[in-house]
Amino acid sequence: MIPQAQDISFSPPILLAPMAGITDRPFRDLVQSFGAGLVVSEMVASQEMVQAKPGVRERAELSADVENTAVQLAGRDPHWMAEAARQVADQGAAIIDINMGCPAKKVTNGYSGSALLKTPDHALRLIEAVVGAVQVPVTLKTRLGWDADSLNAADVARRAESAGVRMVTIHGRTRCQFYKGRADWKAIAPIKQAVSVPVIANGDITEAATARDALAASGADGIMIGRGAQGRPWQLARIAHELWGEPAPDRPRGNGLTDMVSRHYDSMLAFYGVDLGRRVARKHLGWYMDDAGTPAPLRRMVLTARDPKEVLRLLPEALCERGRVAA
Repeated sequence: MIPQAQDISFSPPILLAPMAGITDRPFRDLVQSFGAGLVVSEMVASQEMVQAKPGVRERAELSADVENTAVQLAGRDPHWMAEAARQVADQGAAIIDINMGCPAKKVTNGYSGSALLKTPDHALRLIEAVVGAVQVPVTLKTRLGWDADSLNAADVARRAESAGVRMVTIHGRTRCQFYKGRADWKAIAPIKQAVSVPVIANGDITEAATARDALAASGADGIMIGRGAQGRPWQLARIAHELWGEPAPDRPRGNGLTDMVSRHYDSMLAFYGVDLGRRVARKHLGWYMDDAGTPAPLRRMVLTARDPKEVLRLLPEALCERGRVAA
């Protein structure tokens, strides 16, 4: 179990990472159905959230009966971050996570995400505003630093803890690395040593072996899985079983896999509407078919079909695993 820090506690210590355009409510609900300590929404722009820009509130929409859900907020203005935090807490978010790790240029050019690592004093004001705005726990996700010459995550984490942040997740790369090379789990260890709140290791953790290595190298209290869950929503539960003895997930196969993917597809259409839902679903269907080894011609048919009924008709054949032992 994750060590308790004030009133933040969950088990097993494995989290679903926030991923833009991926960890929407349908996918979070699906991952949670197999088992996860915490699931985190895709990044929500704070000012757009408060001003009700189209599509933004949907990203933060929660299932009222789903526990252990965090909403991640991004922004550069303390006022808008605080207002957005109040809104999502009122909607039922169990935790507010502050994004200081996104490396995308459209985010950092707006002085949000990992750009805040370059202005730690301003970042602290933002953190203080969010902590002061809500009663639920506030956490922080960031990187090792902006670049190799400014590895300041330990100092940022220490100051964030003093401001009231109750957990810190560290992606083991700098912003300037984006997702290149390998995550440096050892570099998370000094951050773990700098704070008393739980520290979560993130980056290149995809299965039990890499999870063990990341925990050993970093000394972290838990792990966060991102890309390893794409097309494999059972993967967090599977790792939790292998590392912490949690119940083994019933990894769906055959008709069970088709039924699960069909339900996920239907839930995306219901959540977004048919037109947008079809577009959002393509990446998920592609990952499911990657895992199943779907032949290229059949894959194209599924991804280009415009009628949802045709997609559902093709899925049983597309998801036949053809002798592959899927992860």
